[in-house]
Amino acid sequence: MTTTHTPKKLWETAPTLDPLVERYTVGDDPDNDLQLLPYEVYGTLGHAAGLCRIGVLSPAEFRRVREALGELLFKEFDFKIAREQEDIHTAVEQYLTAKLGDVGAKIHAGRSRNDQVQVDVRLFLKERLLRVHGLACEAARAWGTFGKKHAEVLVPGYTHLQRAMPTTVGHWAASHAEALLENARLVRAAFIEADSCPLGSGAGYGASLPLDREYVSQVLGFSRVQRNTLRVQTSRPRLEAAVLSALAILARDIGVLSEDMCLFTTAEFGFFSLDESFTTGSSIMPQKRNPDVVELTRARAALFPGWLHQALAVGALPSGYHRDYQLTKGPLFDGIRTAVEMLEMVERMPRSLSVNAERCRAAVTEDLLSTQKALELVERGVPFREAYRRVAEKARSAGASSRPAGKVELPDYCGAPGNPGFSDLAADHASEAEWSRAEYQSLGTAWRRLLKLEPSVS
Repeated sequence: MTTTHTPKKLWETAPTLDPLVERYTVGDDPDNDLQLLPYEVYGTLGHAAGLCRIGVLSPAEFRRVREALGELLFKEFDFKIAREQEDIHTAVEQYLTAKLGDVGAKIHAGRSRNDQVQVDVRLFLKERLLRVHGLACEAARAWGTFGKKHAEVLVPGYTHLQRAMPTTVGHWAASHAEALLENARLVRAAFIEADSCPLGSGAGYGASLPLDREYVSQVLGFSRVQRNTLRVQTSRPRLEAAVLSALAILARDIGVLSEDMCLFTTAEFGFFSLDESFTTGSSIMPQKRNPDVVELTRARAALFPGWLHQALAVGALPSGYHRDYQLTKGPLFDGIRTAVEMLEMVERMPRSLSVNAERCRAAVTEDLLSTQKALELVERGVPFREAYRRVAEKARSAGASSRPAGKVELPDYCGAPGNPGFSDLAADHASEAEWSRAEYQSLGTAWRRLLKLEPSVS
């Protein structure tokens, strides 16, 4: 017998839903969920392998499902989700049913759309977070290379946006490289949170079938099973908030870099200049070149706290699944996409940046050596407060703030301006980059094996 296929909702037994209610409840899912097609394919194939393992699907039926799902990966740009289908889960199931008849109709046994969306999102996150992590590492490498190239260029260091002490362009750039590596570690932590398999949890209370959850987790490339089936559901907005939190902190640090770039490329500072390929013109002022790339990067950084707040606010609900969770996918997808776009720009930026070494050096005035002079008095036995007072009086009276500094000796302890630690940065970069490469290779291997998996019956 062949099951008749017509596009409709999985839960629908009669077409009674008000069209306005349908538009309101379906929302943006048909558009958003197209991003999840590959992960729905892998998740469905992993579940089918589990059904075969317990005898719900025969080995021959599993092979037919595997073949049909494999074909879908090559139809990614043609695949559509009808509004009546609501989401990717319904669309793929009905595709299988239309193609395979009753074999496709068997595929939903033992799972709910609640654990389906979870497995799709987590597989999506694993791949995308590895992309973000890798880009953060490459951006750190690019800024480290830039800093090493300009390690000897003196420039003022600022506190309160007032000139404070001498530093170098290398020290400044190394600080941003280190920030990117710190954020790579945060993204790595978010990846670990996503790396647990939810399949077999159903709607939160188990599948009522003896599914081998460890086996399904393994074939899908997860490192572990999320054990408590109810926790799978209540952890959904938490996971999305954990990811958006890591991305929000990453974006915040990129925003600091962008603000520095906006300031230091102005005519008033003149320390750096961006290539014309990285700037735009004015529609009315022919002489203008504007740093729109860094301004828009700064603006994008400001969007992340709002996305994070949405995920946190939606998560404040009683235990179990709630339809509210549907609305956290949008902020999550927006955050991931925007983080990738920002990092692609940040990685390219140093190659488009020129340093005006003379302008940088001229801004290092005599008054910036005041702390050094006070400490030299301390080394001769003068109490620090007395040394501080003497140097302050001289600095105010001698016009030191307008006189270029003479010889400048920078401290060279670990991480100081005279020793930004480029070798340590390179070692940290190599370690982080190797982790993401290995994880990406492992994930890709698991998915390739899944597409060729032979039935396993326990």
